[in-house]
This record gives sequence, C-alpha cells and structure tokens, in this order.
Amino acid sequence: MGIYEELRERGLIAQVTNEEEIRNMINSGKAVFYIGFDCTADSLTAGHFMALTLMKRLQMAGNKPIALIGGGTTMIGDPSGRTDMRKMLTREDIDHNAACFKKQMERFIDFSDGKAQMINNADWLLKLNYIELLREVGACFSVNNMLRAECYKQRMEKGLSFLEFNYMIMQSYDFYYLFKNYDCNMQFGGDDQWSNMLGGTELIRRKLGKDAHAMTITLLTDSQGKKMGKTAGNAVWLDANKTSPYDFYQYWRNVADEDVLKCIRMLTFLPLEQINEMDSWQGSQLNTAKEILAFELTKMVHGEEEAVKAQTAARALFAGGADDSDMPTTAVDASALDENGNIGVLELMLTAGMIKSKGEGRRLIQQGGVTVDDEKLTDSYACVSRAQLEGGVIIKKGKKVFRKFTV
Repeated sequence: MGIYEELRERGLIAQVTNEEEIRNMINSGKAVFYIGFDCTADSLTAGHFMALTLMKRLQMAGNKPIALIGGGTTMIGDPSGRTDMRKMLTREDIDHNAACFKKQMERFIDFSDGKAQMINNADWLLKLNYIELLREVGACFSVNNMLRAECYKQRMEKGLSFLEFNYMIMQSYDFYYLFKNYDCNMQFGGDDQWSNMLGGTELIRRKLGKDAHAMTITLLTDSQGKKMGKTAGNAVWLDANKTSPYDFYQYWRNVADEDVLKCIRMLTFLPLEQINEMDSWQGSQLNTAKEILAFELTKMVHGEEEAVKAQTAARALFAGGADDSDMPTTAVDASALDENGNIGVLELMLTAGMIKSKGEGRRLIQQGGVTVDDEKLTDSYACVSRAQLEGGVIIKKGKKVFRKFTV
C-alpha cells in the first residue's frame, strides 16, 4: 500500500483535483506541499492535529512539507466557518504567535537538512503594492464566482467586510508565490477551504499557462479537524501551559464512542492492521480504545513521560486505587480559610476555574453534578476542612472535569 492509499484508508481525503497525478507524486515522494496556519492565537490547538500528523506522514514517505505561517493573512482574517469578523491583531501579536507555532511544529516535523521548510507569508504579502495587486491578481478573479463560494455565502446575511473579502485572493496568491519561488506543487487544507484553494490553482493557470497547471495539484483533508479541539466552549491547546497534559489526555479519553476509532485511524500512527482489528470492539473495549487514543496523542504532543503521568492520574479516577499524584492540583493559600479552617466547595471550584460563577455551581449541585471525594454534594454551602485539604480533596464536576485541592 502506497502512502496515498493509506491516506484514503485512514479517511483523510475529501476532494482532489487530479487523483491519478496526486497518487503518483505522493507515492513517489515527489510532492512539495504546503499547509497554511494563521496565527490567531499563541498556541496551536487539537484542531490542528490532523494537519500536523498529515505533514508528518507525508514527510516520512519522502515528500517535502512547507509549513506556511500566516503572518500576512492573519492581518485580514479567514471568514470561513465564522459568523462574525475575527478580532484584529497587531503585527507584534502575530509575530509572537508565529514564533510559538514554530516551536510546536518542530515537535512533529523534521526541519533539518532541508527536509521541510517553515515560511511566513508576511515576507511577501506585506510588501505588495495595492494597485499592482489589483492589476496583476485581481483581474484573474470573478466577483460573481467569489460570492458563490461557500466560505462567503454563509456570511452574506450577517455581513462580510471588504477586508475579509480579500482573503481568498491572499490565500490564492500564497500558492502562486510558493509555486514560483519554492517549487511547491501541492496544497492541503480543510475541505471548507475548497473554493479558496481552487482560486490558487486557477491563478497559477491564468498567470503561468496550462503547462504550469499540469504541475499544480490541490488536495484537501476532511474538515473533521476543524470540529476537533474544542470542549465546553474552550479550545484544547497544544501548549502545556494553556491545556495541561492531563486535561489534554482527558479530552481525548472522553471522545464519543462513535468517534474513537475514527480518531485513532486519522490521528495516530498505529498500523492500520491493528486499528482494523478494533472495528469490532464494543462496550468496555471502547474505553480501552479511548485510552489508547488519549495515550498516543498525549505522547505525541507532550512526550511519553507526561502521557504515562496523565494516564496514571486518570485511572486513579476511573478505575480507583491508582496514584493520583499527577492529577491537576490547585493549592489553596491557608489565608483563604475561615477562622474555623474551612473553605466552601463553590469557592474552591470558582478559584480553579471549574465554574464561572457560584450561581452556576449551585445549579450543578441541584442537578447532582458535583461530587467531593466521590460523595455527591447536595448542599451548595458545603465546606471542606484544612484537615481534608492536607490529605487532598478531589472535586468532580460532571463526568469529565476533575481537580485535586490541597492547602
């Protein structure tokens, strides 16, 4: 099985422009491909996982990745999948975020000896002359076709700024520039980017002729990755300072039963033969599959030692009797205790960010959603003592959120 066939079997491919040509190039290790990452935050998220593992798979097969940092496109903002305009970031913020991305990507991609490149599109986009861009690039785009693109259609009712309307042109210009200057012959992205990416393919054909188009390939991965990486309205970050290895592990440990094998197939590097044997797993076996998924991905991002710690801490909660020393812990300052050496459970949960307000906490308690050391809490004014904290108190919110408190 070639790498292209493996990508197909893992469920990673959604649409292609020329499958036979793509298959031959990827399987022979001749693809120079790019994936773009806009710098909207100072950390990549679990939603970027699919792109990062895809780059790694293709590099292992001899192909050359280009990680395109969107220092320029981030200044405009991608309207795809958005109901409102993105927050405008300063150049300094974007540069800082780009530097953070680079450190995280180096854990997945081998950039040594020219095996891969990391390039920032700010290097060319921020130097463009507006009138020159309109004449040289804008003339190649039909406004009618752009308005029909899915990434714009969903924004038309709520309002699409002229700034965002330029995003397709900027992304298309990226591929054109990389094709001309870096021999990049292929682009990858989520299938919600199909219109933007076809724009790049068409721009190369219009500017460089049909012969150039024969070497221009657009291939898209499934947009499942866009749906990953968020839980309870918060992003799941790859930065350990923003999402701890334990919380990262717990996120994947708690994926839905119907998604666990799909995630293992798409995101891990386990052999397909081993994964195919799991297809018949049911019941408690799916919990085993979730542990495998969580461990493999945590190991990939945070290293094996942190993955073992996270798994041990999780088993202390799910299985009982295991060492909970690696569980995320909040140390309470003794000065926060009252004159009797007690502190309210809701106060602890609020301090640790488990709830946004005491009102939310009271509602959770009324619904039976809070336990203290495995005892269901019924009193919203309940307290824990200093003696309990010295031994470590575990507060559980729902089925997935845990925290140990000490003094």
